[in-house]
This record gives sequence, C-alpha cells and structure tokens, in this order.
Amino acid sequence: MGKIAIAGASGKLGFATLNALLDYNLVNPSDIVCTTSSDSGAQKLQSAKQKGVEIRSANWDDQGSFVKTFQDCEKLFLISSARVEKDFNEAPPGKGREEDHFRAIAAAKEAGVKHIYYTSLAFANPSLSRVMKAHERTEEHLKNASFQWTFIREGLYNESWPLYFGHYDVPNDPREEVLVAGDSKISWTSIPDLGLATALVLAAPSEDWAGKTFYLAQSKAHSLEEVAEMFSRAKGKEVRLKVVSRPEHEEYYIQDRKMEAPFIMWWSKTYDALRENECEIQDPTLEQLLATKGRKPISMEQTVEEMVKS
Repeated sequence: MGKIAIAGASGKLGFATLNALLDYNLVNPSDIVCTTSSDSGAQKLQSAKQKGVEIRSANWDDQGSFVKTFQDCEKLFLISSARVEKDFNEAPPGKGREEDHFRAIAAAKEAGVKHIYYTSLAFANPSLSRVMKAHERTEEHLKNASFQWTFIREGLYNESWPLYFGHYDVPNDPREEVLVAGDSKISWTSIPDLGLATALVLAAPSEDWAGKTFYLAQSKAHSLEEVAEMFSRAKGKEVRLKVVSRPEHEEYYIQDRKMEAPFIMWWSKTYDALRENECEIQDPTLEQLLATKGRKPISMEQTVEEMVKS
C-alpha cells in the first residue's frame, strides 16, 4: 500500500489524527508522511519523526513543494488552509482559501495520489455561514476531479467554544454578558475524538469510505446558552449570553471591542447558520467509530471545566 500524507499535520486536527494513527498502531509509522510549512511545526512533529514518520516541508504558495511532498503517497488527508483572511470581503470563487486547496489538489494529481480525504465543517451544505464557502467550493472541485474522494465534515470543536461565545478570552475576559448574533444546539465534538475517528477512516481500505460524505459529531448537542451555564459553574461566576441582531453584533465587536472589521463581517454570518440550527447533527458515525476502540465521546462539560482550570 502507498503512504498516507497528512497536509498540515502540526495543526490541531492533523496532530490529533497523527497521534491516533500512532497510538493505536493503525498504520506503520514509515507509511505516514506529514507536511508542515514552519520550523515550529517541524519541531512539534519531532516525536513522530523519531517513531519513523517522515516529515516533509510544503507551502501553500508553492505548488511544487506539495508535488515533492506527495511522492509515493496513495492517500492524502487534506486539512483546510488556516489562512482565513483569504475568505474576507466576500472572496470570489477561486480566490478564498479554496485557492490553497486547489494548488494542493493539482499537486496531488501530479504526484499520483489516488484518494483525497477532505475535512470540512459540520454545517449544512449550502450553509448560510461564510466559513463554509471555501469548503463548499473545494468539495465541488474535488467531485469534478479524477480522484476517489471522501468528505469528512468535522463537528465544531469542543475546544473552540470561546470563539463562538463572543470571542471570549477564558482567563482574562471581564464581561458578565456576552453578545452573539444567534444561538441553537451545536453538536460540539472534542479534537481527540475527531482525531481518532478520522484516523480510523484513513487507515481503512480506500473503498470503505470512497465517494462518501459524512459528519463526525457527537449526538449530544448544547446551545451557547448551555455552554454559558457550564462556564459559569466552572468559573464560579455568572456569565450570561445575550442574543442580538447581526448588525448590532457587528457594530459591538468592531466599534466597542475594536476587532478587525473584515474578520467580524466574515465571522458574524456563522450566527445566521446557528439561527437555522445548521450545527445540530444527527449522524452516528463518530460514536460507532469510537466504540470500536472502547471510547465514548468527551463531554462538553469536561472540556469547559478543563479549559477553565488550565
């Protein structure tokens, strides 16, 4: 069998997936290739390298670097680009983060990769959010490319709740009331759980998951209001949620909180998606995969508590 490449292996999801592949002996370490674009990323991957994983350098702006990186790889786990600023100001098709993805996909084709596993997010498709735009464009692009493809829509990270909770700074935020532009149930899922479930998908024979789109999200969902209650209990201080209109939300974060306007205008549409309950997911795949290793999902309460304590 050819090797598995993980593009962006030093990021949160990539690193969790890599660790699960190694910790559970799902594939031989010498059959894993990790890409990173930074010295700090390479440093983070040193322990994997000592176990036999190959670390190769690649950069979104240099398609040739990806062609070299993907040599001898049969499968590619393509984690979306973190360069969200490319999506700002209503980026036209091909100019948002999908531009990075398209380069990696073209490089994979040149290198002879057979199967691309692409990570998206657990929103509806099409979504009212702007964070999904690059994902939708990438999925469409892959459907029209000559690859086997698998689309893994990863549940919103347990660990990312402060972002949705009004860009909350857990250790230092003095606010007792947090403004958001929408709320509903969200199928929050922890990064370690997503890492293991994704690793099990990557390690399985290609044909098991080819041509499939599925969600990895735990069945128990919590609204932001419930997260506020969990946080208040863990902190020993009440922090309330206040839902306002999107224009009010944008004005508050740009004018009062002095956050960057292009980012807030892009991000605020996430709450349009929440108002439509896009992130409450009914898909048993995550829990079925975890059960094969005797694991149950990490609860949102546990994550919130740990983040408050640390």
